[in-house]
Amino acid sequence: MFSTPTEVGEALARQRYISTDEIATVVFLAAQLGKPILAEGPAGVGKTELAKAWASALGRPLIRLQCYEGLDETKALYEWEYAKQMLYTQLLRDKLSELLADCATLAQAADRLAGEEDVFFSRRFLLPRPLLQALLSDEPVVLLIDEIDRADAEFEAFLLEVLSDFQISVPELGTLKARHLPLVLLTSNNTRELSEALKRRCVYLHIDYPTLEAELDVVRLKVPELAPGLARQAVELVQTLRELDLKKAPSVSETLDWARALVLLNARALDAQTLDHTLSILLKHESDLQRARISRVVR
Repeated sequence: MFSTPTEVGEALARQRYISTDEIATVVFLAAQLGKPILAEGPAGVGKTELAKAWASALGRPLIRLQCYEGLDETKALYEWEYAKQMLYTQLLRDKLSELLADCATLAQAADRLAGEEDVFFSRRFLLPRPLLQALLSDEPVVLLIDEIDRADAEFEAFLLEVLSDFQISVPELGTLKARHLPLVLLTSNNTRELSEALKRRCVYLHIDYPTLEAELDVVRLKVPELAPGLARQAVELVQTLRELDLKKAPSVSETLDWARALVLLNARALDAQTLDHTLSILLKHESDLQRARISRVVR
């Protein structure tokens, strides 16, 4: 663990993640306080990459739960391997017959079989999903709960127990507590408002589009083959596009994709033909493409 925010920023930089002082401070404080981070902001600005870089900087495994509409506890927490249970039942059929041989009634047989439930409802038949994997891991992990705003409010409410006490309840096994407290990062693209209860349990971090110089640093780091002058031209154009009234502004990840495309095309300058052929890498809606082309941005 790092002892200052500066050390956190330097460690993230070694993982090729350019952080701000605010990001480094929030990561440091969340780790020291043992609280999750809730990182909100536009899609593609580096929220998920922050979790990956954080895990790599600490030398910890990253466990990722990708959220989506309809996600429930079963898919996020655990499932029982019923097929494996049935196989064990068949293999132990002779033993079960011996166990129940002297039972005079069905009730007696049921009671005796109930006494052996631990055989069939034990950890050997439990199939952990990401949340339980993070809690039961033999080593400390970083848990990424990605795009929590896409999950239903009911699932968000379920997370409160996990994030408050780092434990979960399995009816057949009781309460399972974390062997090591995971470092947790939740991301949100602001597609819906998250509950105050969830926010109270987290250290809040807003990651917005970077400044021109910061984004240029990212391009230089990730796509060093792009000529310096062309890199600046490209970033300046992306920054200008974000000022338009678009359905979806280009993200930092799309800036990097465009930079790589310019390298592959051996582009020397952002001439009209190059822009026309590659603009769809930045903009993903026809209306946005048309708006950019009729504006003074793309000429």
